[in-house]
Amino acid sequence: MLTTRQRLMALVTLCLALLAALPAHATERASPRTADQASPRNPVVLVHGYNADPGVWGSLREDLRAAGYADSELFSWGYDTHRSVNEVLAGQLAGYVDEVRRRTGAAEVDVVAHSFGSLVSRWYVKFGGGAAVVDHWISLAGPSRGTSTAWACALWDQACRDMTPGSYVVRNLNAGDETPGAVRYATFWSNCDEVVNPDDSVPLAGAANTPVGCLGHNDLLGDDGTSAGIRAFLAS
Repeated sequence: MLTTRQRLMALVTLCLALLAALPAHATERASPRTADQASPRNPVVLVHGYNADPGVWGSLREDLRAAGYADSELFSWGYDTHRSVNEVLAGQLAGYVDEVRRRTGAAEVDVVAHSFGSLVSRWYVKFGGGAAVVDHWISLAGPSRGTSTAWACALWDQACRDMTPGSYVVRNLNAGDETPGAVRYATFWSNCDEVVNPDDSVPLAGAANTPVGCLGHNDLLGDDGTSAGIRAFLAS
């Protein structure tokens, strides 16, 4: 039979044990969401074109926010547009996408690219491991088969050389399967594009190719119809 002192000691021990357990339960309640509880929507990586910067995406970012995207789900990659697609830029984009996935916890990303950015992101998808982590890939006025206007700066600029018809980059991107892997591809192109020549250089075999009518090369960036098409494709 326990003495009064022993009963008191047992009660104190029990109380201490209960108090010690409380912080652990509080920590569990305050813990961040697990990966299974994360938003199913992919973060979007926006890749601008030649001689541009991330500021060109202002209109589309606004439309995506209106559609429910948070700023923490929208990423605009900035880069030196005078460098080599295959030797430099595709690898830098791969590193950026890895960082986006690390920051968001997302398994996959969606990519929206304009003009020269389409070649950079396509190389990443086809040859740089991007096919495993890119869900949707969208090109706005991308010179998929090159553009003759790039000859104007090809003598001194590597990126321009990469955009010329028949360049090493263009040949390899279009050899074999133009839209490899499980990635969902889409292009938007204009029949009045003053930069991409010929206009039908943009569409790809195996992609959802959408003509947007008579728009200038940069006008696709702020066009309401093109924006609606982008948002619908990302939601597919």
